Amino acid sequence: MAATKKTGGLAGVTAGQTHLCTVGKEGAGLTYRGYDIYDLADNASFEEVAYLLLHGALPTKAELDAYIITIKANRGLPESLKTVLEMVPGDAHPMDVLRTGVSFLGNVEPEGDFSNQSKVADRLLACLPSMLLYWHRFHTDGVRIDTETDDDSISGHFLHMLHGAAPKELHRKCLDTSLILYAEHEFNASTFAGRVITGTLSDMHSAVAGAIGALRGPLHGGANEAAMELISKFDTPEAAIEGVHGMLERKDLIMGFGHRVYTTSDPRNAVNKRMSKALAEDAGNTTLYPISEAIEKVMWDEKKLFANADFFAASVYHFMGIPTYLFTPIFVCSRITGWAAHIMEQRADNKLIRPAADYIGPDLQKWVPIEDRT
Repeated sequence: MAATKKTGGLAGVTAGQTHLCTVGKEGAGLTYRGYDIYDLADNASFEEVAYLLLHGALPTKAELDAYIITIKANRGLPESLKTVLEMVPGDAHPMDVLRTGVSFLGNVEPEGDFSNQSKVADRLLACLPSMLLYWHRFHTDGVRIDTETDDDSISGHFLHMLHGAAPKELHRKCLDTSLILYAEHEFNASTFAGRVITGTLSDMHSAVAGAIGALRGPLHGGANEAAMELISKFDTPEAAIEGVHGMLERKDLIMGFGHRVYTTSDPRNAVNKRMSKALAEDAGNTTLYPISEAIEKVMWDEKKLFANADFFAASVYHFMGIPTYLFTPIFVCSRITGWAAHIMEQRADNKLIRPAADYIGPDLQKWVPIEDRT
């Protein structure tokens, strides 16, 4: 992969080719394998999108039914992994929990030959929610949950394990749509990290663990948690307007706005905003959504910064009873589809990813014996 130009943070640099996704292209802000994100959000299930990304085409009814059976069969966790998850401290960062879980799973269920990559992808897609919520419920509620629910959807499975009961359909559908929106996003930081690791011919578990590490950083995956913390500071839209104006005057960092690639809007925001409003009405909550709208308006009016996918996703998750510290790990449970698809794509035409750097350090130095150094 050869970069075409040099720039800080690699902004604008083309680092390779992909069949998987377009981001910010003219006429379609976000597509997965040629399908517009709005069509997928309105019509597809997350399992259909996962199949599309991993297998290259939308599944037939028979293929989807078989795929759901496969995913359900892969939800269980080895007893040794459960023991590890119980040993991870309850106050650990949940992204670290998933990174540890994936790494340990690579020890007890190694990928082996790369011909097994599809099986590993299916296994991780199925069991990442199980890892996260087994650890969460053990340390929060003191229970060892059954991670093999009867729910046909990953979204239903997630909410079932979280709350101990099958979710209402509105909640399940909204989480399903959120998983679709987060499934893939071209050469973002975590995906590129995964491709760099893959380029060395490492295993899928190592590449995914590295991608989780990249997503853990607040400049990539943590904006939805920061957005929830911001929204929760205010009791009324008026207080939010005043508070955000004050933050702008102080030049405080306000997460959840603007995007490295999109220039006018994040296409995922409109879907999340619609879901936030529907969930607020369902919950009878008359403050959180108006506060979010007020903050969005101030950021646009004052800075011409649009809300990105993370901003309204925060209230979407909140209305479903999901603790804030689990927001970013949900990202992992979705993006594993894009990561795995990129790992497979990298392997199909692999070249070691090793960019050059412009040296800006000191000129050649003369060696000085230690006794003569001052």
